[in-house]
Amino acid sequence: MVKLWLRAETKPNEHRSALTPSTCQTLLQKGFQITVERSTERIFEDEEFEKVGCVLVPTGTWKTAPLDTYIIGLKELPENDDSPLSHEHIFFAHCYKNQAGWQDIIKRFVKGNGKILDMEFLTDEKGRRVAAFGYHAGFAGTALGIDVWSQQIINPKQKYPSVGFYPTEDKLISYVKNRLKDAILQKGYLPRVMIMGALGRCGIGASDFARKVGIHEENIIKWDIEETKDGGPFLKILESDIFVNCIYLNQKIPPFITKELLDDPRKLSVIVDVSCDTTNPNNPLPIYTVNSTFDNPTVEVKTKNPHPLEVISIDHLPTLLPRESSEQFSRDLLPSLLQLSERNTAIKKQLSQIDEQYTRFIRGLTIKIEFRNLMNLT
Repeated sequence: MVKLWLRAETKPNEHRSALTPSTCQTLLQKGFQITVERSTERIFEDEEFEKVGCVLVPTGTWKTAPLDTYIIGLKELPENDDSPLSHEHIFFAHCYKNQAGWQDIIKRFVKGNGKILDMEFLTDEKGRRVAAFGYHAGFAGTALGIDVWSQQIINPKQKYPSVGFYPTEDKLISYVKNRLKDAILQKGYLPRVMIMGALGRCGIGASDFARKVGIHEENIIKWDIEETKDGGPFLKILESDIFVNCIYLNQKIPPFITKELLDDPRKLSVIVDVSCDTTNPNNPLPIYTVNSTFDNPTVEVKTKNPHPLEVISIDHLPTLLPRESSEQFSRDLLPSLLQLSERNTAIKKQLSQIDEQYTRFIRGLTIKIEFRNLMNLT
């Protein structure tokens, strides 16, 4: 029997869930044992999990789970804790791209002989991520970007306020659309939104939101690998009102923009860094150093140019739409979770395939050597 323990998220304003009542119901029907920590922050009520047959336990008690239990969550484990980790944890560990603090979390797993099953690196045979929040990250990030742009016009002297989550996509679209209309009446034109990484799930989500609030197709500038293959910086970014960064960073690349360029004349006044590689030494947006939050959604970038510039760098944007983003993510993750019962068999099969490939390689190499030796003798 596979045992899953859904831990309560501890990151402030995190309302999403790796498992939903509907996916738990499917897992339970397949013979899984599901334990769910109570949570007042999670978008799903505790009773929704209890109703489908999950066992409810107090918040933060996952350390007491049997060692053969998988601990599943989304965001980082609680900070200011260096205790050993002995379970197998399924979550986004944020350890393998040199993010700040990665050594500390790895040490805890080493000390406790635990394991990380990092959902960021759960991929299919084509190398595409199986389950990700990319679409809703781009969707929500663009929503905030357009709203911040509207705020700069409607109330230029007022700091952009804290943001709460929206119960449905329609309510978010309606709110931003009305704010955008007010801004356009004052400004006289629609904003230009430039999306970097436009062909990925995140970029598609960004484009979809822009369309849904009435931004015309010609005002949505979509760039991807082809447009960026020669490397940055890119002056085109300065010509847009809103820049949305949706790339998946896996190697060092030239910066998209620099602080020096921001001193030049520009239309750009809002940057949405959906990718949010703030602490990554290869961050292609080296113009700010701190993440923003839902309590303080924007970071002001000081430049010699009086035109305002604010960065949105929230690293859990999909929680703006927690129910819809959780349902999509959990549905995508479900097939992989169902395979946990066959995990040992799958690993043995993979090792067998690797061994077979290695044997074929050695056999082929031996034949080549023998052939060369024979040619030398003749």
